[in-house]
Amino acid sequence: MTKDNLSTSDLNDRTVYVSAVNVADLPEAVAKGISQGRVYSLNSSDGERLALVRDRSLAFVLARQNEFHPVPVH
Repeated sequence: MTKDNLSTSDLNDRTVYVSAVNVADLPEAVAKGISQGRVYSLNSSDGERLALVRDRSLAFVLARQNEFHPVPVH
């Protein structure tokens, strides 16, 4: 997903869930070109991945910039 997809999402629920994801667990096409071992995923309440970012702080900033309420997932 791109930032454009995140901002144009037509979700009624403006909550996104931020979780750490091991790059090794991502599909090969998604993981290609990512050099670090962990990224952060922003997911809708139904589990759809909306974005992947390099660090946790950026995930929260991106969510708020797009008028979402970020919630950490442990």
